[in-house]
Amino acid sequence: MIAATHWRIAPDHELDLSTPQIMGILNVTPDSFSDGGRHNKPADAVAHAERMVGEGAAIIDIGGESTRPGAERVAAGEQIRRVVPVIEAIRSRTDIPISIDTTLATVAEAALDAGANIINDVSAGTEDEAMLPLAAQRGCGIVLMHRLCPPEEDSWSDQYTNDPEYDGDVVGSVLAWLFVRALVAIEAGVHPSAICLDPGLGFGKTVQQNWQLIAGSERFAAINYPVLAASSRKSFLAIPAGAARPEQREPVSLAVTAMQYAAGLRLFRVHDVSAHRHVLEQLG
Repeated sequence: MIAATHWRIAPDHELDLSTPQIMGILNVTPDSFSDGGRHNKPADAVAHAERMVGEGAAIIDIGGESTRPGAERVAAGEQIRRVVPVIEAIRSRTDIPISIDTTLATVAEAALDAGANIINDVSAGTEDEAMLPLAAQRGCGIVLMHRLCPPEEDSWSDQYTNDPEYDGDVVGSVLAWLFVRALVAIEAGVHPSAICLDPGLGFGKTVQQNWQLIAGSERFAAINYPVLAASSRKSFLAIPAGAARPEQREPVSLAVTAMQYAAGLRLFRVHDVSAHRHVLEQLG
């Protein structure tokens, strides 16, 4: 079984998920955990986006605020200043779908006006009550991700003083929470086929809980929504990899992608588009 085979990212545009699709990560930030500062100049960001498109990305995911544990919040105006010129420049060169990684509706609206197609909200619409009505009004795709708390209150997966509680079954708990958020989005007017769900690997989960979610990928593939697999280079991968630096976690990231593909997931948010495309082509 595979997860939903189509994701409506605009009233007249569906992304085909019958084959694997890659969302390439573009952090326009100075402090993101893997590549902070590398692409925060518009020219560098656009060049990296074009490179990812050439390597096979189906979506470019652009964020102007780091969501790593302990990250400082970035005001809406500063996020807009960072992301809008990049979105406009990419849109002037290609019609590839663009997602905006933000929890603030004013940022999402500015990004959509600049040419983005998708809202990627790691708070699943809980941080800004205007987000879901905006997605409904604009008819865009939206990613709803599970998390327990905002980044400034979170910890790295191996550094919790008290483990996050999930009532014994982390997969079931995360699924139930995401289903509720999907229903809230639908009640706000979001089209059901525009919703994509993200289990939130690395957000409010211990190392063991993250791996339990990966092991439960078949349960996520069995739902009627597209599911975003987003493990790329995250800190919990450092434990089996023995890798302190994020780029050293790429081999384990590729292995997790292979595992989740075998379980039926078809949408992958990654840093190294070329490597993941190669792995997915071999599996397909």
